[in-house]
Amino acid sequence: MPSSPSSAEGLPAAREGRVVSGHGRRLLVEGEDGARVLCHTRGKKSDAVVGDRVRWQASGDEGVIEAILPRANLLYRQDEWKTKAFAANIDQLLVVVAAEPVFSESQLARALIAAAEAAIATRIVLNKRDLPAFAAARERLQPYAAMGVDVLELALKRDGAEAHACLAPLLAGQATLVLGPSGAGKSTLVNLMVADAKAQIGEISQALNTGRHTTTSTQWYWLDAARTSALIDSPGFQEFGLRHIAADRLAALMPDIGRHASECRFYNCTHRHEPGCGVLAALGRGEIAESRYRIYREIFEEL
Repeated sequence: MPSSPSSAEGLPAAREGRVVSGHGRRLLVEGEDGARVLCHTRGKKSDAVVGDRVRWQASGDEGVIEAILPRANLLYRQDEWKTKAFAANIDQLLVVVAAEPVFSESQLARALIAAAEAAIATRIVLNKRDLPAFAAARERLQPYAAMGVDVLELALKRDGAEAHACLAPLLAGQATLVLGPSGAGKSTLVNLMVADAKAQIGEISQALNTGRHTTTSTQWYWLDAARTSALIDSPGFQEFGLRHIAADRLAALMPDIGRHASECRFYNCTHRHEPGCGVLAALGRGEIAESRYRIYREIFEEL
């Protein structure tokens, strides 16, 4: 590690960098020069996540994180017991689903709601267009295409060169979080777009001294030598944390629901049972997909 600049008091001066991976309180931070250093957080709790810009100070061959710089946005995941942040400063979300296995529309909807709340643009990759089940999967995504979500129909494994040509300009200059259920083709996409993805995983694992376990955590990869385009790989298709969203904001974060909310008789309509509800009227006319309304009800009751 290069020698550290010193402050007026003779202590190492604070530097700025980006968290590119982490395991507990051990975080790998990349500096402006591209060099990476293992940093620790003060205290027992780590609030920094992949994508965070941080201020850190050298301590021997490692570093200590002093502060998290202001975030553009923050995404959460949740399980039955708790909600935890896992990625910050994301420009766009790329959700990979496939003709097979059948994807969970509820998980897809939650991802889009979380992105909308954080003002993050979203695209969907519908993979395995070469399979017979593709037409049914396309039909399930029709409500999303109709409300303006870009759906890219690809065959990542069969037509890798074509998929690369399609995705490369969409990822350029962006920090893109990619996720999807097991078997959908997310790993194929990461390996297609990141030339040395496996090598980078090995380097990160060695730096964090966590071996194969690091591959189950969120990773930040650069797609170009100039470090202007990034792909952030997060394991699985985790349940997005939505508990920080107020229930009365949910409709506005679901465009097909929200566009009819202004037609409601009551300003505080919950769109579940009130007379004169524009959303229920639109549902009755077939202008809102029943699956989408069912997801709205399910999440509203949770919130």
